[in-house]
Amino acid sequence: MAVGPQAEMLSDGRRLHLHHGPIDLIIEAFGKKNEVKAAYLQAIDRFDDILEVLVSELEALRRSLSEPRWQPLGPVAQRMIAACWPHRDNFITPMAAVAGAVADEILVALVQDRMLDRAYVNNGGDIAFFLSPGNSLTVGLVGDYHLPAIDASCALTHDLPVRGMATSGWKGRSYSLGIADAVTVLAQNAAAADAAATLIANSVTTDDPAIERVSARNIDPDSDLHDLLVTTNVGLLDGSIVDAALSSGVEVAERMCRGGHIATAVLVLRQEFRVVGSMPNELIECDAA
Repeated sequence: MAVGPQAEMLSDGRRLHLHHGPIDLIIEAFGKKNEVKAAYLQAIDRFDDILEVLVSELEALRRSLSEPRWQPLGPVAQRMIAACWPHRDNFITPMAAVAGAVADEILVALVQDRMLDRAYVNNGGDIAFFLSPGNSLTVGLVGDYHLPAIDASCALTHDLPVRGMATSGWKGRSYSLGIADAVTVLAQNAAAADAAATLIANSVTTDDPAIERVSARNIDPDSDLHDLLVTTNVGLLDGSIVDAALSSGVEVAERMCRGGHIATAVLVLRQEFRVVGSMPNELIECDAA
């Protein structure tokens, strides 16, 4: 029996949990009690048909982007297209931005007509933020999906051009063509960060016998990556290999920064960090650097 959208407050009494199929959101809003309560009800209402509408256009959303620009019906799909379109010269499908786009859509519903200080919608590490003037949020960065400790922190303020954060890597929820343990991107919204993190993580790559790859279709016949080889394991790597792979990713991240697509990217491989972007370096504290 199919289970529809689920909504519940977590045990701390502060955070809202929304769940439906592969979508799993943690939401927290800060402000007056009545405003937070109203905001949560708005998020729940908007969440009701998110997955249903996405599934109705899923076949097209799994295709690589190409001219002319396709205009989907659903608002989340439209956010996915908008985030991925600037990168269409690379292989990319709108699915590269799906988690971030869902977070953005729910955040918009959450804050609409509400008087909140700050809020976030966390979709499995892809996070959309809201900050009113004078407010800030400190976010933690994880350098390895398999070792979920906070390796770095970043203070986001209202004045910074950042309202989204996303992380990608071969150990994450989605398949990667690269070998990055984690690539975290800060951008103007979560969908833009999601798409960029995917592509930068793909570009942190090299050929080495220690790297194992298989066709995406062999793991998941419905994968939007089709027959592309995705990373399934990374063994011991020489320091020069790690440096070369990270340098490849840095080149792509720097190009995205120059193009105005992202604010900052933090690339991690084998506890080696690279930070790219216009944001002041003092906002990034990398313990392993």
